[in-house]
Amino acid sequence: MTAYLDHTPARVTPIWLVIQADADGFVRKLPDSGRAMAQSWARTNGFRGEAGRVLLIPSRDGGLACALLGLGARASLAHVTPYDVAGLPQRLPSGAYQFADLLSPREATTVALGWGLGAYRYERYKQSTSGQPPMAQLVLPSAADSIEVRRLVDADALCRDLINTPAVDLTPADLAQAVARVGAQYGAQVRTVVGDELLTQGFPLIHAVGRAAAIAPRLIDLRWGNQGSQITIIGKGVCFDSGGLDLKPAAGMALMKKDMGGGACALSLGQLIMDARLPVRLRLLIPAVENSVSATAMRPGDVIKSRKGLTVEVNNTDAEGRLVLADALAFADEERPDLIVDLATLTGAARVALGAEVPAVFASSATLSAEILEASRHSCDPLWELPMYAGYEDELSSKVADLSNVSASSFAGSIIGALFLRRFVSETTPWLHLDLYAWNAKERAGRALGAEMQAVRALWQMLRARYTAP
Repeated sequence: MTAYLDHTPARVTPIWLVIQADADGFVRKLPDSGRAMAQSWARTNGFRGEAGRVLLIPSRDGGLACALLGLGARASLAHVTPYDVAGLPQRLPSGAYQFADLLSPREATTVALGWGLGAYRYERYKQSTSGQPPMAQLVLPSAADSIEVRRLVDADALCRDLINTPAVDLTPADLAQAVARVGAQYGAQVRTVVGDELLTQGFPLIHAVGRAAAIAPRLIDLRWGNQGSQITIIGKGVCFDSGGLDLKPAAGMALMKKDMGGGACALSLGQLIMDARLPVRLRLLIPAVENSVSATAMRPGDVIKSRKGLTVEVNNTDAEGRLVLADALAFADEERPDLIVDLATLTGAARVALGAEVPAVFASSATLSAEILEASRHSCDPLWELPMYAGYEDELSSKVADLSNVSASSFAGSIIGALFLRRFVSETTPWLHLDLYAWNAKERAGRALGAEMQAVRALWQMLRARYTAP
């Protein structure tokens, strides 16, 4: 059952949006026939337009006349966000609904997007969903950009489905198949470098991280488009992270199926670019590995020569994400693209600093930083910039190699991770690094406990503004 209806059925229930400042006067917007009933019912139930509160107004025949959704202290409908309405699909009774307020194109697109985000369910492993009532469906507002709404909702579902899938069913080979399926939809070319071929083709760090696993490591390389600027998107694809020989504790391993969240976000961003036929040349690189333990696992103290030629001392096998990204970044940088973006569930330090809901962003220039932060605000996709503070470079020093993969200090872990990656990108290449969580740690409207697509809408907003003619 889809979240949206492409037609307006005979019976459709209107939804009215109510801000607290208009809690007494909102009834002026209602039809005369239902105005008195709605006002009386709202007063009886103490409805004051509180944020997220839903009030169902009965009709005289015992049916449902309309629904009210409180927006809280929003100044006006112009300030509505997708998450203001995202709880509706799973809170309203089954049936067809439409937003009744006169909405601008931006407002209509925003609420339609929120509805689609809130309609997501992950039910792959449920034996039966017959006990669940059908979800409410929305008649898309006529002013909404329905193509863009569906595009974003589809990308979000792709991302969350991949992250929610346990590692038994999402191995590096399965992730490569997922990329191939998306690529096939848009005529992209997909090449995969697998196993020991990684060594012969110059990806020793990716090989070292994944060589202990039963499923061989690989680098997935998608190309699409033949004109315009080249955009290279890189996603960390660690399909499960045991921590390697520096083994994670059980609590730390519990969510490690999501350690490929950067790869899932990268693929979803790539799908948005291809679906919209953005006039760019897209390259998508996902180093897909499982960080496992066996007789062939990399060891603490090992020194590995990277694709770039820099030698890396592995002082913690649980800092594996930066290793696989290093080879991918060096490979991408060889083409000197117009922009490199990498997305990764890289450090716990970013979560300590910013929590689960706000990814950290590092930018190679102030101009690029301003672009992505502006896009973040417009897309309701929060990001926060952290500094690429060069004073911490010495934390990556090694007595036996060009650099260590970790610092001896417990401070500034996210910054030091970004500084490590910066060593594999030339100073002249515009580069964004996103350190994200890709997971909802608590239940919220439109953001169920589990996988979350982070930073993708902000990046899409930025790229679309950059590469679409005005």
